[in-house]
Amino acid sequence: MSRLAQILSGYTASHCMQIDARPAALWHTNARSNIHIYLTLQPYELFIGLRYTRAKRRNHFISFISLISMLGMALGVLALIVVLSVMNGFQKEIRARMLGASPHLEVVADGGRLNDWQTTLGKVAGHPQVIAAAPYVAGQGMLSLGQNVQGVMVRGIDPARETAITELAGKIKAGALGDLRSGEFGIVLGTDLARALGARLNDKVLLITPQGQITPMGMVPRLKQFRVTGMFEIGMAPYDNNLALINISDAQKLFQLGDAVTGISAKLSNTDLAPRVAAELQSELPVDLYANDWTHQNSNYFRAVQMEKKMMFIILSLIVAVAAFNIVSMLVMAVTDKQADIAILRTLGASPRSIMMIFIVQGVVIGVVGTLLGAIGGIALALNLDVAVPFIERLFGMQFLAKDVYYISDLPSDLRYPEVMLVAGMSFLTCLLATLYPSYRASKTQPAEALRYE
Repeated sequence: MSRLAQILSGYTASHCMQIDARPAALWHTNARSNIHIYLTLQPYELFIGLRYTRAKRRNHFISFISLISMLGMALGVLALIVVLSVMNGFQKEIRARMLGASPHLEVVADGGRLNDWQTTLGKVAGHPQVIAAAPYVAGQGMLSLGQNVQGVMVRGIDPARETAITELAGKIKAGALGDLRSGEFGIVLGTDLARALGARLNDKVLLITPQGQITPMGMVPRLKQFRVTGMFEIGMAPYDNNLALINISDAQKLFQLGDAVTGISAKLSNTDLAPRVAAELQSELPVDLYANDWTHQNSNYFRAVQMEKKMMFIILSLIVAVAAFNIVSMLVMAVTDKQADIAILRTLGASPRSIMMIFIVQGVVIGVVGTLLGAIGGIALALNLDVAVPFIERLFGMQFLAKDVYYISDLPSDLRYPEVMLVAGMSFLTCLLATLYPSYRASKTQPAEALRYE
């Protein structure tokens, strides 16, 4: 009974009092019968499983493997939470910059020419979700200054209305958006575009459009000189490198539209409802007009971000998988080390299911503790990433995102608790699955074979 005493050596006086409180009919004079009654009436699987988890007397190596498995699980959960939060932060930051420079919704005409735009403007502005709406003209061209030539997207806007549609007025680094006055042929360039051209404020640039003029020499492109009245910086290459703003009336003359425009731009009160608003407007518009929301315009970018996020989740989940393999190896060694204990419990009446539950408890405890440590650490790090990253940069004398290379020089973080619950649930499920096979093998232990050489 010495081995049995070691297995059940954690019982307290309260446990004995629980046995004493049983009816006399349950008692037997034999000590083994008393213990059998106790094992039948109490959740002893949990007690023994927890005891095996913290036992360090017989095999220190198994305890070391348990610790490594727990730390590996915590590291995997922490890495998943932090990386997902950083990717959410980048997506949120890029989305904010993108929506700050472009309208939430546009209505364009088939062929790029909207004649009766006042009626369309009234329909768009009358939607309950639309805060503001304005006409615009869009086209392609080339800017030339000296020997430098750059292809650009030209957008004709009404400066007074544009401030209610986008945040471009707040992104001006030199000059002002209001300097785009009708008939003066002023132009506002992105900072990178101006740098590539070598243009400064009040410089004259030549804008070349594909809409040509028929002359005795054949088709000649239209040329018009513009004066640089301002520069903006959004922080995104597609805008800072390629976008040029001019007054809408100057754009109508440049692209020979007369009183027509290219389309109507609008700002919504809820950007997430943009697809629904576009569908509702599309049902009210003529067949030659198309409502296009920002999610459709930038679908390739957001699809790429979602794919990258999924791949990072799968790759970092391998850390949790490695920790789960460590749990499997630890339980296999624990089952081998506890063969005699298992045999004694079986002779006392423990069922194979109870033996299986003992080792499942042991593995699940390791996984749960590791998951909780990783979740707490990941949440704390994700919420304080703006403090932790500068500290690490100062400590090692380096910068993760150099300002002269990346538009976003800080690591943004957007912690989402549903994703934290997903990571924790996935980690717990992995730990639970890792315990099944070793626990099943333990339940198949034959008492006679295990005690033959004891």
